[in-house]
Amino acid sequence: MKRAAAVLFAAMAAIGSASAQTAAPVIVEDFKPSSVNQPGQPYPQVNSQGYVRFRVTAPDAQAVKVSLGLGGRGGTVLTRAADGTWTGTTEGPLDEGFHYYHLTVDGGTFNDPGTLNFYGSTRWESGIEVPAHDADFYALKDVPHGRVEQVLFPSASTGTQRRAFVYTPPGYDQAQRARYPVLYLQHGWGEDETAWSNQGHANLIMDNLIAAGKATPFIIVMTYGMTNDVRPGSPGGLASFDIKPFQTVLVNELIPYVDTHFRTKADQGHRAMAGLSMGGFETKLIAPKNLDKFAYIGLLSGGTVSVDDVNGTPGYKEKVKLTFVSFGSRELEGRGMGGPPGAPRADPRATAAALKAAGINSVFYVSPNTGHEFLSWRRSLHEMAPLLFRN
Repeated sequence: MKRAAAVLFAAMAAIGSASAQTAAPVIVEDFKPSSVNQPGQPYPQVNSQGYVRFRVTAPDAQAVKVSLGLGGRGGTVLTRAADGTWTGTTEGPLDEGFHYYHLTVDGGTFNDPGTLNFYGSTRWESGIEVPAHDADFYALKDVPHGRVEQVLFPSASTGTQRRAFVYTPPGYDQAQRARYPVLYLQHGWGEDETAWSNQGHANLIMDNLIAAGKATPFIIVMTYGMTNDVRPGSPGGLASFDIKPFQTVLVNELIPYVDTHFRTKADQGHRAMAGLSMGGFETKLIAPKNLDKFAYIGLLSGGTVSVDDVNGTPGYKEKVKLTFVSFGSRELEGRGMGGPPGAPRADPRATAAALKAAGINSVFYVSPNTGHEFLSWRRSLHEMAPLLFRN
């Protein structure tokens, strides 16, 4: 009897343990407004666990849903209250960092009036920031700040005036005789030239690195990487994107404009190109074919550079001073066909190691616990910037 009772007790304990494991998580009620909310707006809110709570006012609506991520993947259904507000909390915590989202109200797509808008998915999207444990490197601090300014440059090849944003480092306006290296930094698919300073905080990352003496001061140029109307839903999608027109804009029009209008070190050894996602794809297509222009190459969730790529590019070994490749860890978890956006088909760790073995200055970085998202790319820029333009 004692043995039978012991077995029964053990079985009940196991059942209780299993039930505990499948029980709904306890959500901590310490929600605070997101740091990218509109001034004075209390929602959306984020708690210490990374859960997000949304509330919108739509008294005449029949159904309200929140869709998160590029392309609106996932969703949180909101519940209507008697006062006409709709409230809901994500089923689980979100990864740290920045996330796009939008509202679906009775089948229509709308932005959340409670938060700021950011250009992504080829439209202005709502955004939310889940505080990161390492956010200090892109925080706004009491340090000397650089300046981000809009410039309009003529493009004869497209028959337009095109826009770029230019970051000049702290002290640029005062040091009238100083000249600076330049990084041409490209955005991702569906984004535009505002992305790296708005979503990416590239200027704050650089300000903090320079203030800490960890990076050489340099100029960053960010421009729109598309020259046609290709969209994700259009025939062929990104596969039909022709790089040649944008290469003409960048190499033949923008670089000469920047070298004329800013105090640059206008030579190959002081010029870099990098980009996230599609911007990395563009970098890989443009920079190796223009090694008289670029000495540093960075692909952030934008593919890899293999030994075959190097061997097939005359002058790569001699002229390229750094090949930087990075991914979010969740992208590597889904490596191969059917994985998340940005997932590489080949093993980028092995590719980077092969480059090192071949004598190439190759640096490979993985952002922990992030996917195809801006915290991966903020961290990647933070890792890459100190490696650029070193003596």
